Amino acid sequence: MMWKFDRFASNIAIIEEHGLRLTYGELNAEGHALYTTTGGRCLVLQLCGNNLGSFLGYAGFLENGVVPAMLDSDMSREALESIYQAYQPKFLWVPEEYTHEGCFPIYSRFGYQLLQAPFGDTAQLHPDLALLLTTSGSTGSPKFVRQSYRNIRANTDSIVTYLSLSDKERPITTLPMSYTYGLSIINTHLDVGAAILLTNKSMAQKEFWTFFCREHATSFGGVPYTYEMLDRMRFTYMALPSLITMTQAGGKLLPALHEKLACWCAETGRQFIVMYGQCEATARMAYLPWEKSIEKSGSMGIAIPGGRFELIGAEGETITEPFVTGELRYYGDNVTMGYAESAADLSLGDERYGILDTGDMAQMDVEGYFTIVGRKKRFLKIFGNRINLDEAERLIKAAFPGTECACGGIDDQLYLFSEDGARLPAMKAFLSERTGIHSSAFRTHALSTLPKNAAGKTLYKELEPYYERC
Repeated sequence: MMWKFDRFASNIAIIEEHGLRLTYGELNAEGHALYTTTGGRCLVLQLCGNNLGSFLGYAGFLENGVVPAMLDSDMSREALESIYQAYQPKFLWVPEEYTHEGCFPIYSRFGYQLLQAPFGDTAQLHPDLALLLTTSGSTGSPKFVRQSYRNIRANTDSIVTYLSLSDKERPITTLPMSYTYGLSIINTHLDVGAAILLTNKSMAQKEFWTFFCREHATSFGGVPYTYEMLDRMRFTYMALPSLITMTQAGGKLLPALHEKLACWCAETGRQFIVMYGQCEATARMAYLPWEKSIEKSGSMGIAIPGGRFELIGAEGETITEPFVTGELRYYGDNVTMGYAESAADLSLGDERYGILDTGDMAQMDVEGYFTIVGRKKRFLKIFGNRINLDEAERLIKAAFPGTECACGGIDDQLYLFSEDGARLPAMKAFLSERTGIHSSAFRTHALSTLPKNAAGKTLYKELEPYYERC
């Protein structure tokens, strides 16, 4: 058992936006009933939303040893089908309106149903495997991160410790359950017996704040885009007496906005806590203590309890001097087992042994606080989703045969270049639909010739001057 819900049997576990409540005792019973229907440990593909049916599935599966592969409910059918075929799950846990050829419903609860797939127990699951989470946004890639029970337990214990969480918390959902940051908020609050406020409403909607105030939410988390939106909404002028804590991860916040939020929280007796993490490390690797949020504005902070960082130089040496850039390497029990790209990989054990080269370039100050200064690999964080630019190019080239394209950009803005300007609007629409990310995150630019070297490889550095004028 991951959480042992019977410790908090009478505590309210879930408050759904329409008023439905479940205690931990009721959640435990509902989860066990769902588990019994599965017939035991197996693989389930779950389409996630911030609703009671999805929540019940996740909590019931993880507590009882079933391995869920967590997928965004907005994922395209084409993308889901590729994952379905690659992993051949025993069941799907999906909204009741969802149908899939060859699958039939055997159980339903709270608007969700368990569909039995025709594969049986095809997937051989390693005994340590707890959970599968996608790492490259919602592009439909069959690549998952394999998280173990030990990984989740270690990260949960660390986060509970440095945030000083208790059963008095009332966090409200602002991030997808299929996203590692959103899921870590759920995990940590389940672990302390807190009441989690479930809503699919956006923070831009009046109904979100009505629910927030009615149920006295104490905290929420957000990615940089979340806080940029709140700043435009003049969030700091809202009357929210119950709000105590705001956390931020999923990319680097603009320094000026970081400082503005940190100052507002200090002035109003609240806590603003910036964190750093990756799905490959279960969730969190670093945090900036709220007491340092103004003094160390722009920093990602220090390693979480039980974790440790090193900076590695170009020749593989360990950097110990302050303000010297190196690749950030992390050590901890929350470093996940490795990747999976098909059902065959689910029987694999730990391939990382507690060590993760993050791909991020960072510096350390004289007090041991780290700041991210760039990325080694071709990834962007867009509205909190990590997008693999090489994979985005492959998807476009597959959908638009014969078309040359290149992807680049900066966080929260992906730039799509092509020699075929007439097809760029369609490419942009395709990438937006495939990733589930709003089209405002994508910009296009037609070039007569994409810059390439003698070997035919795209010279991405030569595309950077276009970023400011696309």
